[in-house]
Parts: sequence; C-alpha cells; structure tokens
Amino acid sequence: MTSTDSSTTTLRQATPKRPLILIAEDEAPLTTLLRYNLEKEGYRALEARDGDEALMLANEDTPDLVILDWMLPRVSGIEVCRRLRGRVETRNVPIIMLTARGEETDRVRGLDTGADDYITKPFSMTELLARIRAVMRRIRPAFAEDVVAFGDVTIDRTAHRVKRGNKDIHLGPTEYRLLDHFMQHPGRVFSREQLLDAVWGSGVYVDARTVDVHIGRLRKALNEPGQPDPIRTVRSAGYALDESFRN
Repeated sequence: MTSTDSSTTTLRQATPKRPLILIAEDEAPLTTLLRYNLEKEGYRALEARDGDEALMLANEDTPDLVILDWMLPRVSGIEVCRRLRGRVETRNVPIIMLTARGEETDRVRGLDTGADDYITKPFSMTELLARIRAVMRRIRPAFAEDVVAFGDVTIDRTAHRVKRGNKDIHLGPTEYRLLDHFMQHPGRVFSREQLLDAVWGSGVYVDARTVDVHIGRLRKALNEPGQPDPIRTVRSAGYALDESFRN
C-alpha cells in the first residue's frame, strides 16, 4: 500500500448497538408513551400489539429486554412469558410484566412464570425506567449506568446513594426520584404537572404546589451556604437542572 493509499484509508470502528426493548402492549397511547421515553433514554424499541406478534418479533430479533402486558389479545402475556422462557434464544431475556392486576397471587404467578419484575398500572414512568435499569444492571451489566454525575452531584443507583463532593446527601424517596429525574434530563425545564406525572405517577392526585415543597426539601438537602444551587426555577414554567452548574 502506498503512502497516498494509507493517508486516504479511513478506519471505522463499530458503534455498539443500543439495547433493544420489545414493548408488548395493546393500549396504543401507552405504547406510544413507552416508546417515546425509552428512545429518549437511549434504547431502541419494537412494538407488538398482541401475543402472537410479540413472539414473532422476539424470534426475528432477540430483544435485550421485554416489557410485557399481562392482558394481551390472542396470546396472553403469561403465555408469552412461558414460551419465551422455553426458547433457548430468549431463555435469559429480562422480562418486566405490566398489569392492572395488583393482587399478590397474580404477582406471584407472574414471577413464577419467569418474569424478572412486575409493575402494576398505573405507574410512574420514572419508576419503570428505574426498574429497567435495575433489571439490566443485574442481568446485562454492560448496558446499565450505575453512577450518574452532574457537576459535583453524584447518584449511585446501585447503592441508592447521593453525594455532593465528598459529602453524603440524605434524601427522602420523593426527593431522590426528583433528583434522579432531573439528572436524566439536564437542562430540560419541567412544569409542576410534568414532574407530578413523572415522579408521583399519572394515576395519583397530588396538588401541583406539592412539587414546590419537595423541590424546597431537595434544595435544602443539596445546598450548603455559599454553594451554587443546581436546580433552576424558571418563572411561569417550572424547574430544571441548571446546565451552567455542570462546569
């Protein structure tokens, strides 16, 4: 090869594939919402509207995780789970089951059939994303991000620990979910209603002003006198994690 050939040769490195998640859900609005949030988090998504389609798609392109509705048409979610566990190619694929059936016996049946996790509708999208990360971390560690940092604030999702610099920050469950949500979307402004939906869940009625109370608690826990506040209040719009804090 001549020096000219060498200088014009481009070495290409393979880009790692993003994890593929199969959404098996027959409620179109929920499927759209799930796909939007998963793709925003960096996953690829496939959609199946019934059990037969879910099995066909899983056979054509083995997913890295399945979100599986219990009450699917044609072939139930429980049967889909059983068949996926019976195939060599999908035997170890993580499965998170979604269902409106919240009784303990249903949960036990779902887990006994082979589901790795079980979440009852209605649910918080933030909680579902956290469950996905937890399952992926446990079964496919390379896909999961354990520690997220923004400026000098760090969340260790495995240990459920928050630090600012070298200091441990003790947060209540709601404040932790708020901070985690902000750190997933740095710089994005969320209204009170959007935060309620993401952190508390769409099926829970909470006054919008409750968000202000928990933001205040989060700020009090994070900030000592003289420290910059990572949370920005956007007048008439909501709250955001301040991008200038990153530097």
